[in-house]
Amino acid sequence: MLRPLNNYDDGIILEFKVFNPGKENSLEKTVQAALSRIDEKKYEQTLLNQGIEKERIRKYGLAFKGKKVLIGEVKQ
Repeated sequence: MLRPLNNYDDGIILEFKVFNPGKENSLEKTVQAALSRIDEKKYEQTLLNQGIEKERIRKYGLAFKGKKVLIGEVKQ
């Protein structure tokens, strides 16, 4: 059973992106593209609407190139 969210809950947003050599020239650029997409799509608004404080929302971009993975985080 799901419980209602409150101000003490954390929110985590994950954006997964596969490296595209036609668009990015490094995994770092792919991570940045993933993090930018989180803001463009306003994913945090859903969590804010549910009462999670902005300071408690973590945003991560995960970039993949074959078996290589790079993870970036938005610092609040």
